Amino acid sequence: MDLELHAKQSEAFLTTATEVLYGGAAGGGKSHLMRIAMIAWCIGIPGIQCYLFRRTSDDLGKNHMEGPSGFRALLSDWMVQGHVSFNEQKGHIAFKNGAKIFLCHCQHEKDRFKYQGAEIHVLMIDELTHFTETIYRYLRGRVRLGGLNLPKGHEGLFPRIICGSNPGGVGHNWVKAMFIDHAAPMDIVAMPKEEGGMLRQYIPAKLDDNPTLADNDPDYIDRLSGLGNAALVRAMRDGDWDIVAGGALDDVWDRAKHVIEPFEIPSSWHIDRSFDWGSSHPFSVGWWAESDGTEATLRDGTKRCWPRGTVFRIAEYYGWNGRPNEGCRLLAVEVARKIMEFEKAMFKNRSVTPGPADSSIFDAENGVSIADDMGRVGIRWIRADKSPGSRKIGLESLRRRLKSALAWPMEEPGLLIFDTCTHFIRTVPVLPRDEKKPDDVDSDAEDHVYDEARYRCMNLKRTTTVSHVSAR
Repeated sequence: MDLELHAKQSEAFLTTATEVLYGGAAGGGKSHLMRIAMIAWCIGIPGIQCYLFRRTSDDLGKNHMEGPSGFRALLSDWMVQGHVSFNEQKGHIAFKNGAKIFLCHCQHEKDRFKYQGAEIHVLMIDELTHFTETIYRYLRGRVRLGGLNLPKGHEGLFPRIICGSNPGGVGHNWVKAMFIDHAAPMDIVAMPKEEGGMLRQYIPAKLDDNPTLADNDPDYIDRLSGLGNAALVRAMRDGDWDIVAGGALDDVWDRAKHVIEPFEIPSSWHIDRSFDWGSSHPFSVGWWAESDGTEATLRDGTKRCWPRGTVFRIAEYYGWNGRPNEGCRLLAVEVARKIMEFEKAMFKNRSVTPGPADSSIFDAENGVSIADDMGRVGIRWIRADKSPGSRKIGLESLRRRLKSALAWPMEEPGLLIFDTCTHFIRTVPVLPRDEKKPDDVDSDAEDHVYDEARYRCMNLKRTTTVSHVSAR
């Protein structure tokens, strides 16, 4: 093992920022680079404390301890010579100079408190999108230099955070917002105090970064290309963060076909709304127009018909504080008043039918429910179907409509999204499946728009109104 060469490569690659995401394609060598970097730093910096996290202990062992490039193989000679010891019970690798690599997991939210007193000089998180933002922010708060004396040549480079990840997982949206969307790849940005105050950088991971894989398994890229779904191939081969490999909807979503420019809604089409309540988490209101088969005029003047029952998401109101999956904590009455204001501005004299809402809003506390509070303002709802099996049925209903919209001419009722509905476009296509219940989405993800959308797709009630509206 040429540790000296690996150390030079790692230093050159990872000394440009203090909070780095190296993410993207599968097979880019992200995990291996983490191990080599930690070993190099432990060799060169006496007493440094490196913490490596995976979400579960099982993943930690399989991905970092075993195999020809795992810690056991990389450090086997030094362990035999007594330069390095591995404590199975405590889960750390100790170097003779006092440096340590702690092998950690944080499967449950409460597990983060086990590291409350930790002095983390280097924080490494493998598969960051498997973690929640709450866990990440807490662990980042434990990152500090403390009493560590840095040798010459290492000043100013620590403490630091290095994360690796492919697109997808419960944390896809917050990781994308934090690292991918805020700046161009490779740009280094100084973050404000409320965002941790560190330098932040996103480094795209490509298959070309791992020449060993290409040499040992030259057909690997062909197997990725043969996954059968173009979006899945982009996510796994190219690290495309706009789609989730193996997600709940990746095989039925095509932005080019599902997202359209707003147009004037024909007077005979039905308009209603759906709702998913949230306070600490976001709430979501969606407005929908349903085609009765009447011809519509698009913005460019062309006319088009869709099958009767095709649903269009024409507007939305998302109650967040600007951070993924965090709510704005408005009262139900305040939300209802906002909805009323939006509908007066968007639809003028057009009536909007009460649509399905999360049935929990009808639960009374001290004799009053959220639905009661909203009803007093004039905003009413019907109960969404939350019977046993409804989540599975809802996902299939949404998938069926999205799949229908891929065909042209469209033969069955589909689902289309106005390009002004940015939160649907941001959150729904990238929802991961629940690992334990693959017929459902992971409810820990940012699924609030999805929930009210599936309520609407399951709502078969039909009414007709007569007036005219421009939904823009």
